[in-house]
Amino acid sequence: MGDVRLSHDRTDVVDRASTPARTPGQARRPGRTGEPEGARGAERGRGAEAGPRSGRARARSAAFAVWYLRVVTFVNLLGAVWVSLGQGVRRHNIDEFFTPYLLTAGFASGVFTFFLAVTMRRRKRAAWILNLVLASPFCALLCLAMTLPEFNRHVQNWISFLLTLLFVVSLLVGRREFYATGDRSNPRLAAVVAAGGFLAASLVATLLVTVSNTADDSARSTFLDRFHYAVLRLISLAADESVFEGISPPPWVDVFINVMSTLLLFAVVWAAFRSRRATDPMGPEDEAQLRALLERHGERDSLGYFALRRDKSVIWSPTGKSAITYRVVGGVSLASGDPIGDPEAWPGAIDRWLAECREHAWIPAVMGAGEEGGTIYARHGLDALELGDEALVEVGDFTLEGRAMRTVRQAYNRVRRAGYTVRIRRHEDIPETEMAELLRRADDWRDGATERGFSMALGRLGDPGDGRCVMLECTDADGALRALLSFVPWGPEGLSLDLMRRDRDAENGLMEFMVIELLQRAPEVGISQVSLNFAMFRSVFERGAKLGAGPVLRLWRSLLSFFSRWWQIESLYRANAKYRPIWEPRYLLFEKSVELPRIAIASARAEGFLEAPALPAWLSHRHRLGPKRPR
Repeated sequence: MGDVRLSHDRTDVVDRASTPARTPGQARRPGRTGEPEGARGAERGRGAEAGPRSGRARARSAAFAVWYLRVVTFVNLLGAVWVSLGQGVRRHNIDEFFTPYLLTAGFASGVFTFFLAVTMRRRKRAAWILNLVLASPFCALLCLAMTLPEFNRHVQNWISFLLTLLFVVSLLVGRREFYATGDRSNPRLAAVVAAGGFLAASLVATLLVTVSNTADDSARSTFLDRFHYAVLRLISLAADESVFEGISPPPWVDVFINVMSTLLLFAVVWAAFRSRRATDPMGPEDEAQLRALLERHGERDSLGYFALRRDKSVIWSPTGKSAITYRVVGGVSLASGDPIGDPEAWPGAIDRWLAECREHAWIPAVMGAGEEGGTIYARHGLDALELGDEALVEVGDFTLEGRAMRTVRQAYNRVRRAGYTVRIRRHEDIPETEMAELLRRADDWRDGATERGFSMALGRLGDPGDGRCVMLECTDADGALRALLSFVPWGPEGLSLDLMRRDRDAENGLMEFMVIELLQRAPEVGISQVSLNFAMFRSVFERGAKLGAGPVLRLWRSLLSFFSRWWQIESLYRANAKYRPIWEPRYLLFEKSVELPRIAIASARAEGFLEAPALPAWLSHRHRLGPKRPR
């Protein structure tokens, strides 16, 4: 996979009529009346000087709070695995000593501070509130303790107090930097997870202590005693066994209970700080405006029509001349392809999309952006990685003649001699009864129960609004339907492949036969170019097979070939290369490299390769909003 950094140089491609979207926390202040213009001008001058200084102070304070939590996380986790360090930290947190805020040395505390550091870095308001609620009383308690001689005589206590005080002050000074809102169902979900998880973990821990108890006088302990021991072990990760007569479980039981406690804390914190899901799916008016933009600018991007997927949300530029469609998956705002509409208005839409991502702590990512769109995204601070190439075929240049096309020509002639024929029609020309039968056959031939595809799939078939889509139906010599291909419009004279379905018992090579039939009979539907499948990591397979390829490239190619046994990676490249297409690179755009794993998981979920467990319906915010609009 090539690592490509697109140009950041400015050009005239700007939304001249647009204004940048306000970032969260910003507000417009109307000018006061009754003051001389000179006074207001002087005040504005002083405000302009003070504004950057206060902004830098807020940013630095927020950064200090995040880095404090990161350092505490490191020490807590290190103290959990380094026994002597952990014991030293705990010795300095008893009697006349205390440690700074959240510094306790342990896995549970390490996981907790890690989540706080991550959510604070993503500027989540809920994390800021929780830290302020926890740190402020703790700091006040330390301040009171430092007035007593037995505490203020230790230098360590002064250091702990000052660090805690600095953390609280940084929270207060940088409060406006934490503006990201979470899902409104988070408090209820976190409460349910905490209550239900704690009860279940307590019962499991009690059962383990009962079954594995090795004390000689175990009969002296009651169920409540064992339950008390298990609960204390879950809460504090330690329990004084001398207090509990007749209870002496083996060490592995205590470790298992500690692990359950850590996992429960992990689940509660995750539930409390989940990013908000998109709650404004595309409406009929949005879809109508997007279709109008595609009528005027649809030829710019072969993936443009897929922006009409109805599981996406849409955000518009200030002028309404451009839009970005996206879907939020696992806290990642996934856009696909280039923005829709006038390229001069793309920056306005990108600014608003990125501002919305910041407001809700979403990770911005773009799948399958083209060269032009990727360049504009890169100017807004996103980095680019080349994902692969899209196969584009110019109808006027395609031919079956020549030695290079002999294998394809022979396969085509073999299928044609077997009596197979192809019918090409626009969806709007297919009667309802026939379309219903095509839908039934497409469902029967689908590989698996999940409909796959996101960035290069429409996600529906036979919708009345998609009348300009093109359907290819392949029948055998007996007139039985054996395969389907559906293409979406790509401007006025192009098509982009959307759906492929075939009968598993049919002749091999049907898809190639149907594509060639479309290319040869293109005048029937008035097209001049066709976009076929996307070949991920195409350059790796192509360059890795050449003479002189380096060891790293050959290893990378071998690894991809290995995974091609389960996923169609190399096979898609080989299938597309048969038509000798024009290869157009497609890019993944992202902000930070550390977010790539989350983006990869979100992309796999959006494309249908991974399934995530859903929340109960009564906890879902979408459930409270009512059912989705019918597809």
